[in-house]
Amino acid sequence: MAVGNNNQIEKRLWDAADELRANSKLKSSEYSIPVLGLIFLRYADQKFAAAQKELEGKGTGRRQVGKADYHAKKVLYLPEAARFQNLLQKPEGSNIGQAINDAMRSIEAENPDLKDVLPKTYNRLENPALVELLKIMASIPMDIEGDAFGKIYEYFLGKFAMAEGQKGGEFFTPTAIVKLIVEILEPFHGRIFDPACGSGGMFVQSARFVEQHKKNPSDEISIYGQERVAETVRLNKMNLAVHGLAGDIRQGNTYYEDLHNSPGKFDFVLANPPFNVDRVDKDRLKDDPRFPFGLPKVDNANYLWIQIFYNALNKKGRAGFVMANSAADARASELEIRKKLIQDKSVDVMVAVGPNMFYTVTLPCMLWFLDRGKKGTDREEKVLFLDARHIYHQVDRAHREFTPDQIEFLANIVRLYRGEKPENKHGSDKEMAEKF
Repeated sequence: MAVGNNNQIEKRLWDAADELRANSKLKSSEYSIPVLGLIFLRYADQKFAAAQKELEGKGTGRRQVGKADYHAKKVLYLPEAARFQNLLQKPEGSNIGQAINDAMRSIEAENPDLKDVLPKTYNRLENPALVELLKIMASIPMDIEGDAFGKIYEYFLGKFAMAEGQKGGEFFTPTAIVKLIVEILEPFHGRIFDPACGSGGMFVQSARFVEQHKKNPSDEISIYGQERVAETVRLNKMNLAVHGLAGDIRQGNTYYEDLHNSPGKFDFVLANPPFNVDRVDKDRLKDDPRFPFGLPKVDNANYLWIQIFYNALNKKGRAGFVMANSAADARASELEIRKKLIQDKSVDVMVAVGPNMFYTVTLPCMLWFLDRGKKGTDREEKVLFLDARHIYHQVDRAHREFTPDQIEFLANIVRLYRGEKPENKHGSDKEMAEKF
């Protein structure tokens, strides 16, 4: 199926699933995880069926095709009970919820990387709703191309985040913001870290960036993440899986736990941390090497996060992250930390973003970019400030986003600042010619 039809599929699937939710007693937050789990299952089923056809076609008859053959092709092995068609064909009156729970458990048993990841709460949904959901997911064509399942999963994540408001914002950063961060950072090769990784959007867009530059993400980047909420870790791991990615994602409170031993380890850090968090116990952080510029005296974690990002970078590493506007001109102890960052010659680019770009806050924000490798270059004493507050596309009354050509335009300004050649994949050349 042509990739051009994928957007229509995403919308049709969402409309059908959302109509089903509207006619049920479930809140969006109760419905999202099971639905995302079924998208994952349909993805795994499609990959398994394609691999099965190929393996059995090549078989010599001397030995039976087994689990190891599927794993060698980087395909999840699905036991018979977990095949989508078997679930669809359950007789009327069967306990569908229990059957799906059992299917998820059997997949975890055969694929240890997914242990405790897949949802197993389908018994909470009524049988008719589950049957309809299975039919909706079964309507995804088996010949769908490219990263279509990944894009469907992302589309649903975004819709659920919008529906869930504040809670949704905890696990999902709008795709346009993530794309801009990735395009400016240019994570072509190396170790990528997100210590507040949510559902994994930074990783997915980094991999997509590598693909768009004609390389295989599995060969070029390694993914590392940390996330406080167990349920969100599971969303993240499923998100990576449906995009054909693998990563080392761990559950922990990043303020107090550094599960990846991060100082000096990473080539790229990308993150959207929670803004203006108070009540962090600084007594527990006094001897932590992740805070080389000192602890802020105010009850606000913004400059804890900034130092975590900075300190995780190796000597050539780059970081890009979302930060509250107030952090850019905070006074007192935060000002002293900011001075040290600037004196270290690591602050590289600051992008002011207008309001209504996020699902949870209407306030504007700032994108910060650090580059520990710019020392000794002609940018050593420079910081590029970009005012993008009036660059946006109005999605609806309450939401804005960047279009692909706007993202490319902003990233190209940074490329010129670095002495790199601008790109023109999304038609930003006209705007570039007018402005430069």
